[in-house]
Amino acid sequence: MSQDGRGGTRTTGSGAGAAARLLARIAVLAAVGSLVVLVLAIGDGGLVVLLAGLLGLVVCAAGVWWFVAHRGAVRLIGALVAVAAPVGVVVLFAHDGLWRTALLLVLCWALALACARAALRRARPRRKTRSFPARRPQRAFLIMNPKSGGGKVGRFGLVERAEALGARVTVLDPDAPADVAALAREAVSEGADLLGVAGGDGTQALVAAVAAAHDLPFLVISAGTRNHFALDLGLDRSDPSRCLDALTDGEELRIDLGDVGGRAFVNTVSFGVYADVVQRPEYRDDKAGTALTLMPDLLVGEGVRRLDARIDDTTLTSQQALLVSNNAYTSPDVLSGGGRRPSLDDGELGVLGIRVEGAAEAADLAVRGSQSTGLTVTTARRVEVTSSVPGDAGTDDSGTAEIPVAVDGEALRMATPVVCTLRPGALRVLVPRDRPGVVVPAPRVDWRRLFDLAFGRPVSSAQEQDG
Repeated sequence: MSQDGRGGTRTTGSGAGAAARLLARIAVLAAVGSLVVLVLAIGDGGLVVLLAGLLGLVVCAAGVWWFVAHRGAVRLIGALVAVAAPVGVVVLFAHDGLWRTALLLVLCWALALACARAALRRARPRRKTRSFPARRPQRAFLIMNPKSGGGKVGRFGLVERAEALGARVTVLDPDAPADVAALAREAVSEGADLLGVAGGDGTQALVAAVAAAHDLPFLVISAGTRNHFALDLGLDRSDPSRCLDALTDGEELRIDLGDVGGRAFVNTVSFGVYADVVQRPEYRDDKAGTALTLMPDLLVGEGVRRLDARIDDTTLTSQQALLVSNNAYTSPDVLSGGGRRPSLDDGELGVLGIRVEGAAEAADLAVRGSQSTGLTVTTARRVEVTSSVPGDAGTDDSGTAEIPVAVDGEALRMATPVVCTLRPGALRVLVPRDRPGVVVPAPRVDWRRLFDLAFGRPVSSAQEQDG
């Protein structure tokens, strides 16, 4: 183990290095093997396998675009195309006897990617968020939402367990919306030495802002539906009662806290398509149906909203969607809920911009992924967002232009320009010493770095950061 520049630790060692090198060599051999299979099978249809596979992917992506961006007959055709394309490829392979070649190529490439990610994960320096000793709180104040996560507060007996540990608990009334930030401030004025929340990430952020303002530790109880914040803190999402162990045997993490227009966020701020969808009252009861109903108007309809953003010194124009996160996610999987943040104290916002105008660009995104011109993935210290169509954003009571914004899943409207920043190390989070830990995300496959690792060439510090 070795110290990094920020007080965390990096996993090193000859054992890990040898394993990483072996996995890197297997990955390279598997990749070369897939090429050998393709070359040897050219006369027996190997080239057909490659071209048919790529064509199937392109056609499937185009079909998905037609399904999402249109209604009526075009939507139906898009659904049929999206399903028929991969089925057609499989039928072609089976009919022409190419399935063995296709299967061997898929297995070789899958092995190459799996070993490549495993090698890069082992070789990559892993800096853990620095932890500090924590005193046991004497006047902990916890807010619990009984409806959150389908009733996890009652199902796991969180109120009773917290009170047995000496905490004061306020249970929200589902029929009478409460100002949780005001409740937290009142508790601080009465001498609370810790604030905590059992609820969704939107509620977590509101109370976290109060804790940060008063330099008090904050306790996250994973009683929400998805608990992205808890996951990236390494907490147990399957049993939220384990989060309460921090009250008796905890340690403290110093993490960053996002700010959007003066409001705190712990996960993400979304602009554009997603923010427009969550504004609708029917979205909570029928997420998929509402999205499909609105998507055509939001993507290709008349007067559709587009976003401009100033990302530090770079300008993005006419984006359909923009996502700003408290620290960067490792991949665009964040759009489907699969993204992970390996750390929450890097001091930078993650930025993901999307601009897909038609089936051709959807196909380009499917084939090229993060290298596509329709996708922008970067980090920044400051992001300023406006609507690119004058008069399109709407106005508030004072006549100021405003746009829909989704803050940790909560639907809001904010005056433009909307500015996102980060407060490094502003939040003290109390976590149990014994917790599952942060999920280590699969790194981006960088073949140049993988060759360096496999064959012993030194890896530059810049490459290490990219990994």
